Amino acid sequence: MTETDSPSTTRPATEPDSAGLPADEAFEHIALQPVDETADGEARVGADLIADVVKRLPNAPGVYRMLDDKGDVLYVGKARSLKKRVANYARPVGLAARTLTMIANTRAMEFVTTRTETEALLLEANLIKRLRPRFNVLLRDDKSFPYILITGDHEAPQIVKHRGARSRKGAYFGPFASAGAVDRTINALQKAFLLRSCTDSVYESRSRPCLLFQIKRCSGPCTGEIDAQSYKTLVDEARTFLAGKSKAVRADLATEMEQAAERLDFEQAARYRDRLAALSHIQSHQGINPQGIEEADVFAVHQEGGQSCIQVFFFRTGQNWGNRAYFPKADAHWSSAEVLESFLAQFYDDKPCPRMILTSEALPEEGLLSAALSERAGHKVTVTRPQRGTKRELADHARQNAKEALGRKMAESASQATLLKGVAETFELPAPPRRIEVYDNSHIMGTNAVGGMIVAGPEGFAKAHYRKFNIKSEDVTPGDDLGMMREVLERRFKRLLKEAGPKGERDPEEEGIGPWPDLVLIDGGATQLAVANEVLAELGIEDLALVGVAKGVDREAGREEFHRPGKAPFRLPPRDPVLYYIQRLRDEAHRFAIGTHRAKRSKEIAANPLDEIPGVGAARKRALLRHFGTAKAVSKAGVDDLTAVEGISEAMAKSIYSHFHDRAN
Repeated sequence: MTETDSPSTTRPATEPDSAGLPADEAFEHIALQPVDETADGEARVGADLIADVVKRLPNAPGVYRMLDDKGDVLYVGKARSLKKRVANYARPVGLAARTLTMIANTRAMEFVTTRTETEALLLEANLIKRLRPRFNVLLRDDKSFPYILITGDHEAPQIVKHRGARSRKGAYFGPFASAGAVDRTINALQKAFLLRSCTDSVYESRSRPCLLFQIKRCSGPCTGEIDAQSYKTLVDEARTFLAGKSKAVRADLATEMEQAAERLDFEQAARYRDRLAALSHIQSHQGINPQGIEEADVFAVHQEGGQSCIQVFFFRTGQNWGNRAYFPKADAHWSSAEVLESFLAQFYDDKPCPRMILTSEALPEEGLLSAALSERAGHKVTVTRPQRGTKRELADHARQNAKEALGRKMAESASQATLLKGVAETFELPAPPRRIEVYDNSHIMGTNAVGGMIVAGPEGFAKAHYRKFNIKSEDVTPGDDLGMMREVLERRFKRLLKEAGPKGERDPEEEGIGPWPDLVLIDGGATQLAVANEVLAELGIEDLALVGVAKGVDREAGREEFHRPGKAPFRLPPRDPVLYYIQRLRDEAHRFAIGTHRAKRSKEIAANPLDEIPGVGAARKRALLRHFGTAKAVSKAGVDDLTAVEGISEAMAKSIYSHFHDRAN
């Protein structure tokens, strides 16, 4: 991207834009020359700038971006014709006040042409999620959904819960609205298909069937209780069922049960009966399960008080896999249909799309959205607003849930605002805090020491902003809580200064909680507060409200003392709502720090000594464990014993032997 001495109407979009399409083939980046200055010698801005750009835009589909004087993207939009769409901004008549503000702040524009309007819609959704422009509808709280994974990188596939990047080879099924829904479904699937859930390392080390085999939750492939072909049949049935063909699987099992009964093999017939019962349980245990709908997502939107709530229900294999509420950030002038349409395009940017999407509103560009999602998914996707029958009932049910969720959200926000106002009064802050940071440490006798930071604001706990700190400094003595606190605060605020710059006055129009805290709570009394104050002073950070929360007499909740630099400690009345709120913040920080510490400790405990040996990969590790049974037995083996293992040369055997015995010495 080239720089010029004067602002330009456009900047060539030379950075790669990814919307799941090959950038070089799909998009043509438009690079226009900087606009001439006005007669007064000033660069064009706002509507004047846009009017000049329009003259040189093509009648082609594409995506446009409006940028402010800092180069930040204000708005991303798509168009069937860039020239016609952008021309609307050059005539700011009859537009909403927020749109007029956006136009007035525009100092530059970027354009990318696409071959079709469908590609423009996909690119627009991708850029909105990546750039998060101020004036677009933004999808918030988009935490990764849990999935069921049937692995494909092992001779005996495993069924597990999966969250995060789908990088492991296998078949993924979902999304589920909650981890609990996944756990319940896997539990029932184990009864129905008897697939293993143990890790590969446990599988390799088994010499006899585990408890799950005894209670008929696993077919025991680890010890050969079932042959490979029969286990493959079970895996195929599970995949077919989760892929939405539940009726076919149930019909096959019913036929097998009848045939076994006819052969008088009642024991086998009983197994099929139990599997059928488990499948029935899967399809009936989660809320409403509509007849005739195998695979669909249902979206409904409700608007009230300038806020929007979108409720989504997931239906797979004829069952309800749960629901989740979203509260997208959108301007009040956006209609419910416009909010929902923009939300949908972003929602499926990184998720598998079902074959049917039901909506509570008729979307302005329903056909275009269907085509775009079909192109991305690789199969036909139908987006429709149902008019009658079961599908209409589902949409109405989702709308009612959206209305109730928004009501709860608004009530909670009002309560949160009252609490933050009380916090400001209690600690003499100039305004209710938008961002509160709370710090706590956790360790056991100095081992696996970690620090935790949690963040809260007007929307409650902001878990996306939580941070953990593994204590790294060799100068910190194990168990030195003050040294740990110093390291955590130094690392946090050094990085904050580097990334966000010095703390300044908060812009009243700034959205979100911002990078800088308005209040910092430290778990501890005067000593911990002194350390925190010293760290901030060394970094040159002033005017940051610091409060130490000391546990009460006999560590009794409700008798906490609050310490502030240069002021006498004080307590709050036992039933004060602000006291309860501070206790919740402190308990959340403690929970997060403890959880992080336990995860670190568990990882260390679970670490296999064989993982540390250079040259010992997965195959050799598997061979060693199969031969010796445990890593401890490997550590005691001699060189001759090690060379007897398939794939272990004499040189590798000496390396393994030296690893354990040199370390012991």
